[in-house]
Amino acid sequence: MVIFTPITSVDYLKQACLLIFLMFFFGAASAKEHHFLVLNYHDIVGEEGAKPPFNSMDVSVDHFEEQLAWLKKTGYQIVSVQNVLDAAAGKTELPNKAALLTFDDGYQSFYTRIFPLLKKHHYPATVALVGAWMDGDLTTYDAGKPLLNWDQVREMVESGLVEIASHSYDLHKGITANPQGNTQAAAVTRLYDDPMLVYETDEEYRQRIHTALLKSAEFIFQHAGVRPRAMVWPYGEYNQLTVQAAREVGMPMTMGLLDGFNTVANISALQRLIMVDNPDLKQFIEIVTGLRADRSLRVAHLDMDYIYDKDPEQTERNLDAVVQRIKDMHINTVFLQAYSDPDGDGNAEQLYFPNRHLPVRQDLFNRVAWQLKTAARVKVYAWMPIMAYQGDVPESWTVQEWREGKAQKSSHIYTRLSPFNPEAREYVAEIYEDLAKHCSFDGILFHDDGILSDYEDVSPVALAYTKEAWGLPDQFEELHATPSMRMTWAQHKTELINRFTDELADRVRIYRPGIKTARNIYALPLLKPYSEEWYAQSFQSFLAHYDYVAIEAMPFMEEAKNPMQWLTQLVKTVAKQPDGLKKTLFELQAVNWKTHEKIPMPVFNEQLALLKKLGVQHIGYYPDNVFTDQPRLKDLQHNFAQQTLY
Repeated sequence: MVIFTPITSVDYLKQACLLIFLMFFFGAASAKEHHFLVLNYHDIVGEEGAKPPFNSMDVSVDHFEEQLAWLKKTGYQIVSVQNVLDAAAGKTELPNKAALLTFDDGYQSFYTRIFPLLKKHHYPATVALVGAWMDGDLTTYDAGKPLLNWDQVREMVESGLVEIASHSYDLHKGITANPQGNTQAAAVTRLYDDPMLVYETDEEYRQRIHTALLKSAEFIFQHAGVRPRAMVWPYGEYNQLTVQAAREVGMPMTMGLLDGFNTVANISALQRLIMVDNPDLKQFIEIVTGLRADRSLRVAHLDMDYIYDKDPEQTERNLDAVVQRIKDMHINTVFLQAYSDPDGDGNAEQLYFPNRHLPVRQDLFNRVAWQLKTAARVKVYAWMPIMAYQGDVPESWTVQEWREGKAQKSSHIYTRLSPFNPEAREYVAEIYEDLAKHCSFDGILFHDDGILSDYEDVSPVALAYTKEAWGLPDQFEELHATPSMRMTWAQHKTELINRFTDELADRVRIYRPGIKTARNIYALPLLKPYSEEWYAQSFQSFLAHYDYVAIEAMPFMEEAKNPMQWLTQLVKTVAKQPDGLKKTLFELQAVNWKTHEKIPMPVFNEQLALLKKLGVQHIGYYPDNVFTDQPRLKDLQHNFAQQTLY
């Protein structure tokens, strides 16, 4: 008998997650769940400071007052941290439409402009202080604006209207994050020791974070006479380890900067709507009601193998060219290869980030992703295989197919680890976990290697699981005997792979909680649903598991006789499903791999125009080649550009 073992190990992380869940579940389970908003501001400026060009984080006081008036007019009630904590403990309930006001960094304007408004309307608010800045250490402070002083802080505390939150003591800064010297958010970054050429260990990281949060809490208590109950993460960056550390030092509520509503069950990591670019009332209403959701994606799919060069200086020149090209496109998303596949067979032979299992071709992914995020202002998804890893692993871990009357190693070009094998699953999960520990990114694109044919997987562990978990035969001849049985077997395999990717995403979210997921799917399972039997892929099931389903909308790869008609049928098929167009990315091809020729730009533009005409929201293409200007940049600027997601 084979007992399936989930990939999450019983270690510190699991205990931390369980502790957080139990603490909040029993307090909040009985409370009535009302959604509430958390609004985030920084400096509130007068009329003279709100004229372009202005600091993107500034909001003018007149706009702020208009926003408060709209909230009141539309039935929102401003609540306090205490109100939220009481509701989370099941003592009270929040109003149907509640909003929490938060202000980061502790600017003097909170006392001079906001505090009078709070007293006028008797509204509560939260201000988050950076200990080091309040202590006079301004080495990491570049805003050049006056900060609150402790007399003002104590006066506001005594009013009963102002909650003092921690914005850390000294984590509001960047620290060295990779060998190339990029600096990234101190709270979630593994410090790279340049002289020693090593990264901070798990234990060193945990100790640094715990010490920093404890120092912040004690510092605020010493000067303000109150202990902070809320931790506001610098730059909105946090993970499950930092959340646990905050709770351990007395801050059960923490706040990030993801868009969204909240419930009292999730106060350990509240989502906040940050106000940037001084939104007027119309823009504010759109943000609050739409949560900046449903924005169309424009995706360029990049091969890291194109950027990497044995000569580090050439690598940097390649990177500069790529970043400039992406910036000039005015798009919002990049799918970036995180593994090395120089022979193009789709299998990961090496990786572009530190990990415990495969060789590192170069520690490059974090560098490239960060440059794209900060210079080109795009969201970056790590493009990763699900099962196709060519590491030093036992052959018994790999997918087997029925061939020539017996089970043997699969002949597919993808050399896949079996999703039925607990050890193989943990091996892959640890690779994903290492990616998340060492790299800053916004999402995961699961590669198209997540397939099992109608002759796979017949490894002993897979057949045993098929019988024990699904109640199906453990003999290939019986599994393959009828169309009905083959489809039943395929549907179970589809769901198994889907759940495996869910587990991989959960491992990533320990360190990168805000990531979104996308998964490649071939076109055939949409156009001919019975082909799920051959792939273990289902469009409907993908829609249920991922934020986006990335269809390989590539008519030349599929040898379509009429490419435009083929694309039209593909779009119509997607549109039949609830949220089909809302959650589906159509990936066009920029190269005809069968002829090894570029797709002519008139053809590419025609296909792009057709997708937009048919109502497609999310469009991408693969591959992008900076060296051959394919697809042509001028055409992309005119036909493909899309507003930023930031």
